[in-house]
Amino acid sequence: MASNKYTFSGHESFTCKSLWLKKGYDFISNDYDFNAPDAVIRLGVGKNMVASIRYWMRAFGMTQNDELQPIASYLLDTDKGKDPFVEDLGTLWLLHFLLVSSKEATLYNWLFTRLQRERKVFDRQNVVNFVHRLLIEEEKQNLFNENTVKKDVGTLLQNYVMPQKAKALDDYSALLLDLDLIRTEDGKTYTFNLEGKRQLPWQIFLYAVLTLKGNDNTVSYDLLQEIGLMFCMNDMEVIDMCKLIESKHNNNLRYSDTAGIRQLQFINPMTYEEVLDEYYG
Repeated sequence: MASNKYTFSGHESFTCKSLWLKKGYDFISNDYDFNAPDAVIRLGVGKNMVASIRYWMRAFGMTQNDELQPIASYLLDTDKGKDPFVEDLGTLWLLHFLLVSSKEATLYNWLFTRLQRERKVFDRQNVVNFVHRLLIEEEKQNLFNENTVKKDVGTLLQNYVMPQKAKALDDYSALLLDLDLIRTEDGKTYTFNLEGKRQLPWQIFLYAVLTLKGNDNTVSYDLLQEIGLMFCMNDMEVIDMCKLIESKHNNNLRYSDTAGIRQLQFINPMTYEEVLDEYYG
């Protein structure tokens, strides 16, 4: 799952629109090719948008090397998919998690899991400087291009932040706006929305834990905290979520907080699919 390459471009400065993942899924399911001259006609979008749809399919973990991944069919298949037109808020939380955790789009992971540890309020230049600093720390400063990163930051904010002065309906078409994870009042300063009223389904949190814990039966609090950051949750919310999950699945897992060591312990194996089935029931 982890990716050690750093990518700050590929979206052509387009946000991921509401139906693009479905469009991309159907396109690949029909064995069409993004590089073919007729891709523009088949997808019904301009050339740059074809590249952008391809990028977002990869960034959201729907494809790897342009091949569909199981989660894509699980969600987006017209006949059997759980939410082909992405109408359910839980699906948006799931897609947000996949985007941040797949690390294909580096900035999304860095913003939620790393920048957020340092500051809850930021402006665009803070993010650009932060990326520059991390690349220097990773000895990859040669990958830093200020203009590219600025565009990436702009696109990320358009993906998450309700538009201030929308000029057209299309300004509201970014897929993840309804999560309300990042807010602004003046279009200059942004804040992570940490008001614990957001309705993240516990099944999606558990799916995230199962995805990132690998084969370990014990999940450290560090990992739980990182997953919490992905969903803009504070420590109290993470603990409450773990207790809620335990109450739903006390034959499969336990949350313990003994001698200051907090962890989630799996007693019986659980699969991603059964947890998602429980949500989409």
